[in-house]
Amino acid sequence: MPVTVVRFNLVEPGATPASLSARYRAAVEMAAYADDRGITTVQTEEHHGVANNWLPSPFAFAAAVFGATRHIAVTVSAVIGPLHDPLRLAEDIAVLDLLSGGRLITVAGIGYRPEEYALFDVDWKRRGRLQDELLETVLKAWTGEEFVYRGRTVRVTPRPFSDPHPLLLVGGSSKAAARRAARLGLPFFPSAHLPELEAYYKDRLVEYGTEGWTMMPSAVTPLLHIAEDPDRTWAEYGEHFLHEARTYASWQSAEIRSAVKSAATTVDELRAEGVYRILTPDECVAQGLDHHVLHPLSGGMPVDEGWRSLHLFCENVLPRLKDLEG
Repeated sequence: MPVTVVRFNLVEPGATPASLSARYRAAVEMAAYADDRGITTVQTEEHHGVANNWLPSPFAFAAAVFGATRHIAVTVSAVIGPLHDPLRLAEDIAVLDLLSGGRLITVAGIGYRPEEYALFDVDWKRRGRLQDELLETVLKAWTGEEFVYRGRTVRVTPRPFSDPHPLLLVGGSSKAAARRAARLGLPFFPSAHLPELEAYYKDRLVEYGTEGWTMMPSAVTPLLHIAEDPDRTWAEYGEHFLHEARTYASWQSAEIRSAVKSAATTVDELRAEGVYRILTPDECVAQGLDHHVLHPLSGGMPVDEGWRSLHLFCENVLPRLKDLEG
């Protein structure tokens, strides 16, 4: 069956503490509902200091999802590695791996917003070296054995549930990211459909004598919202999708390659572009997608509308995808 994902970044421009609390709780309830109906993955992410309240703490959110679910995986895509203390990150991921029985997937990137590094007083120019240190450290930490870290002997406990360690992928759209993944024998997660970068990664695996694999987005991986009347939904809620698209566009330079990249400046342009798609259940099935990524709370979408989209997908699309697979 195609991979099915529900994505949450908990954006809400102009939120109050009460409204944002309700949004967070609704997202956990949506994850539990999705889990009961066989959706495979919750995807979340990390950004800091954003005026629209973008989720800064994906592992805390993942813990809440794991507490409410039994089967669904949570992918953190991506954690901004150099902003984290390596030992503490190893501990946090180990605890989540134990709590979930191995359902956490972590994609480690280096980010693309210098202001996030400034917020945490981390040197932007050292991000590559810091990422190397982070990845090397967590892999050693998860063995449960002593190792030398910054000139001193340390040991991190407890060991994770997963053997040999929790699923950790290196994310990015650069050759440096691909080399880093190959050198450490870690899977590679290109941030867009980049076959030439996948080939480069495979060549580096041979060079380093390591083993790995690629989890790459499909050539077309739109963000989906399901509605009975797409015209009405675009008219009423299109500004929420546009808000998120414009936020992303303001962060991404021409060198950044992403599966979610829009040049739209109006709702009409966004609809024509196809990065965000509002579809009826019939239209969604007819798309024939390998990956269905639902984004029910995109850009501060009202919670009730998010629930309508998720219900329509789970009740009117998902059973038909299973039938097609059968």
